[in-house]
Amino acid sequence: MEAIGLVELNSIAKGIEAADAMLKAAQVDLLEAKPVCPGKYIVIISGDVAAVQSSVDAGKSIGGSAVIDDFILPNVHPQVIKASSSASEVNEIKALGIIETFSIASLIVAADTAAKAGQVDLIEIRIGMGIGGKSFVTLTGDVSSVTSSIEAGVVLASERGMLIEKVVIPSPHYNLKQCLC
Repeated sequence: MEAIGLVELNSIAKGIEAADAMLKAAQVDLLEAKPVCPGKYIVIISGDVAAVQSSVDAGKSIGGSAVIDDFILPNVHPQVIKASSSASEVNEIKALGIIETFSIASLIVAADTAAKAGQVDLIEIRIGMGIGGKSFVTLTGDVSSVTSSIEAGVVLASERGMLIEKVVIPSPHYNLKQCLC
């Protein structure tokens, strides 16, 4: 997979229309197209960078004012896909880092940036279902790696006004660790 792209909309109807336009605009694979809380719609596609760019541009054009956020990630970190499908294989929680955002797009970009910024393992990427449309990522590693990864990961979300909170817990309680893996 060379790149992934996402368009996040505040209308389910416009989201479905945008998904159709995205698939017709370029040769891309549809990874996900679905409603998420609270009544938003996301479309995630993959393909070569140019095709993903064309597809996202088409989705944004059709989505118009319903577009909340979007991204194009060339060379997405492999842990992002695993963590977003709850398939990560983290067995030990050292320091714990959490990034929480208002948008799914900002969170996935933050998770990718954090994974690339330090020696960390993504535990989970939770996107917008059952949590009021918010999203969050949990990650682990040594304290300095988690701290630097969290700081790198929040830059874009913060610039876009989508960051809710960032937290680093140097040594989480044992019982908390059990709930995360």
